[in-house]
Amino acid sequence: MCRDLSGKSAVRRELLDARGLLSPEDVRAAAVVLARQALALPELAEAATVAAYVSVGREPGTRALLDALRVRGVRVLLPVLLPDNDLDWAVYGGAGRLVRAARGLLEPDGPRLGPDAVLEADAVLLPGLAVDGQGMRLGRGGGSYDRVLARLAAAGADPALVVLLYADEVVAHVPREPHDHPVHAVVTPDAVRRFGG
Repeated sequence: MCRDLSGKSAVRRELLDARGLLSPEDVRAAAVVLARQALALPELAEAATVAAYVSVGREPGTRALLDALRVRGVRVLLPVLLPDNDLDWAVYGGAGRLVRAARGLLEPDGPRLGPDAVLEADAVLLPGLAVDGQGMRLGRGGGSYDRVLARLAAAGADPALVVLLYADEVVAHVPREPHDHPVHAVVTPDAVRRFGG
């Protein structure tokens, strides 16, 4: 579905309300298909290191994907939220090695690698609420991933930037600001869409 959305906070509220209507079964079913779609991406199939995140609540599910990447021998980095909303990173050691953290998040219990560890990633899975036709991502508004993207740009790193979403979260337009970065691909249960060269 293509909607023209304006005003970031209003858009976020609308998208989060729509996610709130999803049943646990809907979320689980979508996660299985999302994992299959994402695993077929060359950017992930050829990656030695992937920076990802653990989905919570009704976010498009990442857990099956994290485990499948790990089984393939991919080094999976997961974020650890710092007090200033920046992200540190640690290696994913499996579901049994995740611990509860602030804001209802799940984080790896292993050694912290520092905020610059993301520079080693061949692909970065970014959380989001929507992506538009130009590949612009609307995040949740905390700024953590804006810092990650700025860090990658400042270092000249160019990993594949991929967002997992539900099909109706690919929209005509999202509000953007000068610091926003486009992504390379969005994966939904229905399709993969690529942006740019």
